[in-house]
Amino acid sequence: QVQLVESGGGVVQAGGSLRLSCVHSGRAFSIVAMGWFRQAPGKEREIVAGISSSGGKTYYTDSVKGRFTVSRDNAKNTVYLQMNSLKPEDTAVYYCAADSRLDTYYSDAYTLRPQEYDSWGQGTQVTVSS
Repeated sequence: QVQLVESGGGVVQAGGSLRLSCVHSGRAFSIVAMGWFRQAPGKEREIVAGISSSGGKTYYTDSVKGRFTVSRDNAKNTVYLQMNSLKPEDTAVYYCAADSRLDTYYSDAYTLRPQEYDSWGQGTQVTVSS
């Protein structure tokens, strides 16, 4: 059973930065596509960023483009989300997720739909004050 453990959340003022980390416990991290999602109170979970297994392909939702950067270190089984110029509307619980399907790996793709991810972290709270 793969475990994903997020860290790096916290409280920050608007305009500040945070870096989230997510450690994958499995041995096959290098062939797994990863994603970052967030869920604010009363809202549905939404994808924030995705990254292919090689790290060569990335996706960002429009609201974070130019402010957030997703990256991965396959040697450390870790995916990161660098969040700059944070806004109050970025306040949410942030989750990392893993897509271990071989089809995704063979196409070196990222995954957008939450139902296609097979492992999820417990979430880390990010609060941006105005």
